[in-house]
Amino acid sequence: MLVKELSIRIQKEARDGKFQVATTIVFCLSISFLVLVLGMIINDHFKKFVLYEDLSLSSLNAFPPLFSSSLSSPHPCIEQCNSSKTINGLKEWSSPSDLWHSMTDEELMWRASMVPRIVEYPFNRTPKVAFLFLTRGRLPLAPLWEMFFKGHQGLFSIYLHTLPEFTYEPSELSVFYKRRIPSKLVQWGRATMIDAERRLLANALLDFTNERFVLLSETCIPLFNFSTIYNYLLNSNQSFLSTFDDPRPIGRGRYNTRMGPTITLSDWRKGSQWFEANRELALAIVSDVTYYPVFRNHCMPPCYMDEHYLPTLVTKVCPNLTSNRTVTWTDWSGGGSHPTMFKRNDVTIGFLDKIRNGFNCTYNGEMSSICHLFARKFHPNTLLPLVKIAPKLLGFNP
Repeated sequence: MLVKELSIRIQKEARDGKFQVATTIVFCLSISFLVLVLGMIINDHFKKFVLYEDLSLSSLNAFPPLFSSSLSSPHPCIEQCNSSKTINGLKEWSSPSDLWHSMTDEELMWRASMVPRIVEYPFNRTPKVAFLFLTRGRLPLAPLWEMFFKGHQGLFSIYLHTLPEFTYEPSELSVFYKRRIPSKLVQWGRATMIDAERRLLANALLDFTNERFVLLSETCIPLFNFSTIYNYLLNSNQSFLSTFDDPRPIGRGRYNTRMGPTITLSDWRKGSQWFEANRELALAIVSDVTYYPVFRNHCMPPCYMDEHYLPTLVTKVCPNLTSNRTVTWTDWSGGGSHPTMFKRNDVTIGFLDKIRNGFNCTYNGEMSSICHLFARKFHPNTLLPLVKIAPKLLGFNP
């Protein structure tokens, strides 16, 4: 009896074991089939992805699209890469078209002070004159300047330093369109005036095609046509920045003994704020970290940095780079802290012609009657007579 029950029990367990084995086999086969199907799907998608990338990168647009997504439009990644190459290309880096940036003044001066050690440029470089306008807002004499620049694209650059809150943008057809640089508040007679001048120079130095740099105000006018001024500046072997030793109270009398020993009384110079500089001198100005802090800390009204900083700096570091005169004529004969402001009735052919040819000076070691290329200060109401006179007297394009 015991043997019979044991036999029945063994047969039952054998049947149960076979069932479990069969169940295990079926389960394993199902899992294997699922894995196989999943692998085929993944393999198929991988092949499509690789083929799609190959076609996009090889620009094989001659083949018809293989998938639902069209191959005629570039892959987003390719579009982004091409865009980056355009922005970071040599042309955009060496001659930026967009003047707006987020650099601090310290970063800007550092960037602008860079000089390539390879002398020859790896591109066709046509030297340009950079016109640096220091203005509060709109240029009241802009139509006259538009006439001056007309027809000379590629030979000049324009930079506008305005009040920070000034956002007016002229027509796209204007030479002043999008020529504002990131600006800060400027106070007359303060260090902020020099900050603005250095800011203008630094932004212009970012363009390696700029060779000459002229600082102008909103009241300045050109005295000759563009070709005459361009050739005069490009062919000059020196810059035009006046510097002289003035023994009077408004000269040496403004020297602060706390500037020593970095700047001594014998170093102290005075000159016109309105300068013209070649690239070498412009680089020296934006690279100065020795004398500028001394002036900023110790030259305050009645000491005016715009009359003393650059003349003293040039005397200290590169006196051979300037012809020691300005090319911007100003009438100080009336005395006082500001020069004469000319109105509508002052503007005549005789008046302008006297400024143009009524002086003698040295140009490249020889005597010349052309000493001033620009003049100031001209009231906004002088625009109409100036525009009428310019085509005939100055040879502007109407």
